[in-house]
Amino acid sequence: MVVSYIRPDKDFENVIEQLKIIGAYCDREKLIIDKEMIDQTFQNKRIAQRTDVVGLFRSLHNDTLLVYDTWVLSLNIEDVVQMLSCLLRNGVEIHFVKQGIVIDRQSDTMVLLGLIDQLRQTIQNEDKKEIGRPKGSKSSSKFDLHLEQIIKELKQGHNVSDIARHLDVSRSSLKDYVESRALKELVRGITLTRSDEDAEAMIIGTIKCPSLQATIEESL
Repeated sequence: MVVSYIRPDKDFENVIEQLKIIGAYCDREKLIIDKEMIDQTFQNKRIAQRTDVVGLFRSLHNDTLLVYDTWVLSLNIEDVVQMLSCLLRNGVEIHFVKQGIVIDRQSDTMVLLGLIDQLRQTIQNEDKKEIGRPKGSKSSSKFDLHLEQIIKELKQGHNVSDIARHLDVSRSSLKDYVESRALKELVRGITLTRSDEDAEAMIIGTIKCPSLQATIEESL
């Protein structure tokens, strides 16, 4: 059974974006989703308070789980480790669509650590943001209604000018939207054939070691 798990957050990809991107990923990988769960619980909810999710994940055995990114599981690293441990113990194959990574019980430990460290960096960056609408957060846009068409045309090789003409909208506004959502990068990751080794190496390469300067500043 193939299950997709979607959980939006106001500062990351919303439900529609995740649905479209996971759909495009399934097209490429020839996967058919048998069950879909859209979890609307707040990101500050711990796993023990998310009974529906616990029930879903405990029911999976030797199945396939699709999630957009690691933060979709939780923004609490302890919860993510517990969830991954349970899923992998039960033989679940987990696809992280954004990174193009598939993990199972045989996966390289460094790949798992890379995914968790990416989450750590995401949380750390969020904590550093100033009060107010976080830099890089995505407010709703009139282009959200056309997201499926935009992704489709980007996959077909059309540029922003072509798409703006087809939608009869401002090129500059559409360009800002495409860039703010990093749609070109996402579509490139979905459509290009990349070996598992390349994707895993990219994840491992994002691991950041503590810097000496940061250690000194924290001790002062």
